[in-house]
Amino acid sequence: MAATPQLGRIVRLAETGRKQVQFTLDGVDCIALAGDSVLTAVLSVGPVLRWSEFGPEGRAGFCLMGACQDCWIWTEEGTRLRGCSTLIAPGMCLLTEAPKAWP
Repeated sequence: MAATPQLGRIVRLAETGRKQVQFTLDGVDCIALAGDSVLTAVLSVGPVLRWSEFGPEGRAGFCLMGACQDCWIWTEEGTRLRGCSTLIAPGMCLLTEAPKAWP
């Protein structure tokens, strides 16, 4: 039997019974679980948290405790938030690249 391809960088092995939370990532409807950080939610459905501003590299967080700048991600409204220390909320609309209006 062939293995199921993994879409996200993170594979959830435990705590699968928590309430589902809907959010969008780059306009695509996604599902996370209540209590997930934005970083966990995004990496559960995709390969990167965001794309580097300085090159083609994908970023996936680094320190995971809010000390570095690697987990910044944008909302559709143009604000940035720290993916490692912000909990996913129902209806969040996130972008892996800075919005056009972002400074």
